[in-house]
Amino acid sequence: MSDYRLPNFSLDLGGQVAMVTGATSGLGYRFAKVLAACGASIAICGRRADRLEGLAKELREMGAKCEPVVMDVTDRKQLRAGLEQVNDKLGLITILVNNAGVPDAQRATKIDDELLDKVLDTNLEAPWILSCAVAEALRKAKRPGRIVNIASIAAYNVQAAVPTALYSVSKSAVVRMTEALAVEWSQLHINVNAIAPGFFASEMTDGMVERMGDISQYFPRKRTCDPEQLDSTLLFLASPSSECVTGTCIKVDDGQTSR
Repeated sequence: MSDYRLPNFSLDLGGQVAMVTGATSGLGYRFAKVLAACGASIAICGRRADRLEGLAKELREMGAKCEPVVMDVTDRKQLRAGLEQVNDKLGLITILVNNAGVPDAQRATKIDDELLDKVLDTNLEAPWILSCAVAEALRKAKRPGRIVNIASIAAYNVQAAVPTALYSVSKSAVVRMTEALAVEWSQLHINVNAIAPGFFASEMTDGMVERMGDISQYFPRKRTCDPEQLDSTLLFLASPSSECVTGTCIKVDDGQTSR
């Protein structure tokens, strides 16, 4: 046993700067707290200033360094201003979590131009812009990095009873974007991965339950998952432990789409 090498596994994010979009509720709120607990400085981004300040207070009480960034991800100017703010206040972003997202909740033929733009701008364009900006800054600094895109199990599975055609298309594009950027930035040691959550408790899914009733009865375990159950997946992809993992989308759906 004297020659046995200890597992190459670490969740220490000390010295890292993480940026989380959609941090004012649901998964993003949890992601920010988990990354901070592991030592990262955190930029929390969202539209609701009061919620950002509340989360910032919690993070600081944990001993974390954080910067609240009021930002609408559908506004390109705000995206770039937010990146500049984070760089000035916290330093180079080394971990990006593209979490902000919106559903469509409409049949495809009922989607108007405004909703079309909102869904694609939020779910696809914003992650693209932020990923490219962060990757370019890392390239110039000759630093490795981690980008984690939050896709959805809807990228792989569509239910006839649930009107999510546009949402599904946008999240499928996020998965393909993850794969393509992982290849392009592989030589820069910027790992790009995604998580495809199933039905997790959040404001978004609360709205679905209000409209459609409790759909968890159709799942194998007949339950809705909690955001905490994504902790290990997020930390693995954000940490040094995932050095050899890039271009991957990890499904975390509690068997909800198993055949």
